Amino acid sequence: MAAQNTAIVTGAGTGVGKSVAITLLKTGWNVALCGRRKRLLDDAISSAGKTEGRALAVACDITKPNQVDHLFAETTREFGHLDLLFNNAGMSYKSTPIDEIPVEVWNDVVGVNLTGSFLCARAAFGIMRHQKPMGGRIVNNGSVSAYAPRPGSVPYTATKHAITGLTKTLALDGRPFDIACGQIDIGNALTEMAVPMTVGVPQANGTIAPEAVMDVQRVADAVLHMASLPLDANVLFMTVMATKMPFVGRG
Repeated sequence: MAAQNTAIVTGAGTGVGKSVAITLLKTGWNVALCGRRKRLLDDAISSAGKTEGRALAVACDITKPNQVDHLFAETTREFGHLDLLFNNAGMSYKSTPIDEIPVEVWNDVVGVNLTGSFLCARAAFGIMRHQKPMGGRIVNNGSVSAYAPRPGSVPYTATKHAITGLTKTLALDGRPFDIACGQIDIGNALTEMAVPMTVGVPQANGTIAPEAVMDVQRVADAVLHMASLPLDANVLFMTVMATKMPFVGRG
């Protein structure tokens, strides 16, 4: 992968975003790492070691339109253009019946997972549509929750279903501008967020049980594959999951 390719990765300070950002850097991409805490972004860059690509850390709350605009302006100022947005940043909430979920929690989850993804996709689309050469790729982080919910996950599951609609529409609207859009749906990648799955999480039958997990590097490798395709090809949806997790069973 040539070093002139440029990506923005949101939620890049931890978990999936950090793994993807480091993998892109090591394969020659220039990467703008976005997250609310710059210290974590700097730590992620340091942990990557010497890489073929250049890194830029930009503190950004993706729910704030002015901060998103600043992120994309800084990226294009530093690197000149944009080839990839990995729309990764997201949040969840503990398993809770809908009538016990505070409205503030709903607003927070929608704000990050959906509005934040919209704002970043909006900024990326505008740059990719008008840059020369025209085009680029947007990869949205969905979830297996975009297909099947976990118990008590109304805010998270609703937003991930909405991300699927965002992906399909951008894939359609991007055609005239050589903008490809796809979605990666991840199941049980072993990040800090997923550690409880190794101990026990609520199941559809009312029990608490541990679940199989996979190395988060498998996700980064999958995103790299999606990002490395020529723009005349697109992975519209990819599910990468721990082989033995309870997703395709009857529940």
